[in-house]
Amino acid sequence: MTAQSPSRKQKSQFLQWFQPILDALKQLGGSGKPREVSNKIAENLRLDESFLTELTKTGADRFHNQVCWARQYLVWEGYLDSSTHGTWSLTEKGRNVNINIEDARRIFLKWVAIHQQARKAKQSEEEIMQEQDAADPEKYEAETKPGLLEVLQRLTPAGFEQMCALLLRESGFENVQVTGRSHDGGIDGFGTLEMNPFVSFKVLFQCKRYSGTVSRAQVGDFRNAMLGRAEKGIIITTGTFSSDAIKEANREGAPKVELVDGEKLVRMFEKAQLGVKPKTVYEVDLTFFAPFLA
Repeated sequence: MTAQSPSRKQKSQFLQWFQPILDALKQLGGSGKPREVSNKIAENLRLDESFLTELTKTGADRFHNQVCWARQYLVWEGYLDSSTHGTWSLTEKGRNVNINIEDARRIFLKWVAIHQQARKAKQSEEEIMQEQDAADPEKYEAETKPGLLEVLQRLTPAGFEQMCALLLRESGFENVQVTGRSHDGGIDGFGTLEMNPFVSFKVLFQCKRYSGTVSRAQVGDFRNAMLGRAEKGIIITTGTFSSDAIKEANREGAPKVELVDGEKLVRMFEKAQLGVKPKTVYEVDLTFFAPFLA
């Protein structure tokens, strides 16, 4: 005899699979392929065949699709590891948690709010459920996840300063400190860059977390604040620099100020793999298939 399956009309069906996924993975030794997990859930709960073979409007397996959605929220919450391609695996956090339906709902609403903020979109809970019913969770994540620059612009001023300090450490600077002092001429921190065992110099840095343009005057003010205190300065912004600001930073006869705009900042985070994960993307090579195309 099979257990009663969830109602087909219940849009929040995927919320029921949070804990069953964790249970299935524990039984599978901590990891498993997606279909293995779905099959184990179906076996554990004795779901009837008519429920398991139901399709979405796009022809996808509704049960497995909903299990994949539940898995996606567990990844976002840190209960499953997303780093292994094609394999679902428990994190230590996931091994030691029990999620009831109310917990699942809270997780769902938390991440809905995060993604709505990223997309600047407002949808009802019912609309989101319907959207998920026919969508691939991994594609949805790629489409809704904010870009790195947007995330950096949403950090607190203090948080952005700490991120810049971390980037400098990853780039070879030592003794990096965020001063956090006001009325210091715009100096947000300092560090030491060692060129070789014999030569090193102090560097001051300023962090500007906004989407606007840094002006010539702001570069000049920063240089004046660093005179007599360090050999070099760096201004890091999530915005851009005006052409006059760039000229001022490189003006002859004055200490050079290095400028890092939002575009360069993103490249540096990517190179250091700070807060980002490398992802391989395959493009179709049409020249390969050309001789066989109709």
